[in-house]
Amino acid sequence: MPVLTPMSNPLLNGFTPSLTTLAELLTTPRYLPHGIDVPRMMQSSFRHLEGQMAMLAAMFGQPEAETRRDRRFAVKDWDENPWYRLLKQSYLLNARTLSELAESIHLPDDDKNKLEFFLSQFVDALSPSNFLATNPEALRLAVETKGESLLSGFSNYVEDVRQRRIAITDESAFEVGRDVATSEGAVVFESEVMQLIQYKPLTAKVMSRPLLIVPPCINKFYILDLQPDNSFVRFACEQGYTVFVTSWRNPQEDMRNTTWDDYVEGVLDGIEVSRAISGASQVNALGWCVGGTLLTSAMAVLQARGEDTVASMTLLTTMLDFTDPGDLGHLLDEATVMAREQTIGNGGIYPGKELAFVFQTLRPNDLIWPYVVSNYLKGKAPAAFDLLYWNADATNLPGPMYTWYLRNMYLENRLCKGELSMCGQSIDLGEIKVPSYILATKEDHIVPWQSAYRSTQLLGGESEFVLGESGHIAGVINPASKQKRGYWSAGAQGDQAEDWLTSAQSTPGSWWTHWSAWLKQHGGKQKAAPAKLGNSKFQPIEAAPGRYVKVRVE
Repeated sequence: MPVLTPMSNPLLNGFTPSLTTLAELLTTPRYLPHGIDVPRMMQSSFRHLEGQMAMLAAMFGQPEAETRRDRRFAVKDWDENPWYRLLKQSYLLNARTLSELAESIHLPDDDKNKLEFFLSQFVDALSPSNFLATNPEALRLAVETKGESLLSGFSNYVEDVRQRRIAITDESAFEVGRDVATSEGAVVFESEVMQLIQYKPLTAKVMSRPLLIVPPCINKFYILDLQPDNSFVRFACEQGYTVFVTSWRNPQEDMRNTTWDDYVEGVLDGIEVSRAISGASQVNALGWCVGGTLLTSAMAVLQARGEDTVASMTLLTTMLDFTDPGDLGHLLDEATVMAREQTIGNGGIYPGKELAFVFQTLRPNDLIWPYVVSNYLKGKAPAAFDLLYWNADATNLPGPMYTWYLRNMYLENRLCKGELSMCGQSIDLGEIKVPSYILATKEDHIVPWQSAYRSTQLLGGESEFVLGESGHIAGVINPASKQKRGYWSAGAQGDQAEDWLTSAQSTPGSWWTHWSAWLKQHGGKQKAAPAKLGNSKFQPIEAAPGRYVKVRVE
């Protein structure tokens, strides 16, 4: 029965490269260990033996606090039942020993990090909580429901195979434009790659310079406008800005030849149209993740052309130096990128569902295994959650754009070296002289905060670096009204990120208010809010959020 063996699940085929890579790291000549730290390995072996003895002695004692905090083993059976306690402790002990043995192997840093990453994937997959035969909660539920939970689980499994994804939320509970992306506005411009949305002002007066937001093209823009109480778009409008947002098109077959330059041109169009509608000579621009990389690229193009049309730039969890590309770097090498170039690099579409699963594999204990257990072993339906609905709303990418991005950024790191040309211009990040606000998040696994900090050393203008708590998404979407988490700021900038953190000040609450105070310095004079959206040249095409964002991956 498929639900009994998660690793054989066709939905989890993304883990096959993980196991293959793990084997390669220990058997392929270029990955062969340069030696082994024998004393460290022996210490690990002794600790493993001591752990086995302690585990047996504690079978009927009290559980250790750190294991009680592991969500995989949250139900009381894992602590109160001697058999399940032994199973859990044995798994955790073996996992620790494997990790220590991997650390004792001498490999180049990149290869060692890759070994540890794929070993972690392998160990996470083999948790006893992931299998019906060794999951006490799933077994008890099967007995209590007389097998109904297993039938429901199998039904969920079949539906997920049909949809080619693991369901992580109740997608029927939301509709774009009705439940999420509800801020009032209109599409005032569109091209082959994007629509530009202008939002209705929420204040009687607005800053003369508008705010243009460039979200990542690998996701839908409405992460910035989920619900009124956590909408960054609404917050910016409430601060007195005329807000424009780029809504990237979900590429279909007619975009199979779209390039990175086409996306940069989309940003340049957004800058020009928002200037024209607002009547301002300059805009303030904000980019998030790859949207920040696109915005910075567009800024470099403008600088090379001698055009001074952007007053300030905000980069949210954005990487410009890809020396340390985070966990995604473990999945990319010359062979992988070359294979993509050969299949879709000269024309084609990279499927959004495949890309979404790649991101899920980076955090399997948050985004894969809990849903395998809940959906299949327990037969439950995923709960409705707006952020996870957005996460599941996948976006395709054009093959030429995607493969160019992988090679020139992740593989060869050419952007920060000044080795690229875009839109007919040579790119030099040091020539971007505008003030910049650079936000990183401390637990970001996609853009390590130290990599984001490196942007302060690459850009030519004055920069304000801020480090938020939490990760890539939750650290950014941290509404000021909820007063959650905190951030660090005002550190002494130098070459080393860790030195900045040592000197930085910690502040409770959201970075949103800190950013708003910074941006007001560059907002220009106040003027009466526009009575209507668009202008005579760029008239509203349709109501926000527009039709581009509503196109879903099948």
